[in-house]
Amino acid sequence: MGLSNAEVVAVVAVKDLAKAKEFYEGKVGLTGGEEQPDGGIQYPVGGRQFHIYPSENAGGSGTTVAYFRVDDVEGTVDELAGNGVTFEKYDMDEMKTNEKGIAPLGDQQGAWFKDPDGNIIGLGDA
Repeated sequence: MGLSNAEVVAVVAVKDLAKAKEFYEGKVGLTGGEEQPDGGIQYPVGGRQFHIYPSENAGGSGTTVAYFRVDDVEGTVDELAGNGVTFEKYDMDEMKTNEKGIAPLGDQQGAWFKDPDGNIIGLGDA
């Protein structure tokens, strides 16, 4: 049995739901959000769900909490940056981003940004 065949949903805690909604809809471009019984909003994304909900414990992870697979990393970074999303810059032994915030990951690429609560959201090659 296990969970191998279960659908997984990205669930991200936010402190200020209105501010998060403005960010995820206005800057990231999510659409079709529906209010949920927990007071959150669930967005359809690529056949799955991206759920934000209010919590006083938001933003404390310090690691990537959700990751979007996209067909064009550089084009998506350019589009989101044009909407006001700021991409993180990393300079670590195992990973270094370029001036746009894109890091080579073997034969793929990745980039990361923070939402208003400091949740780290990643995107990379599909």
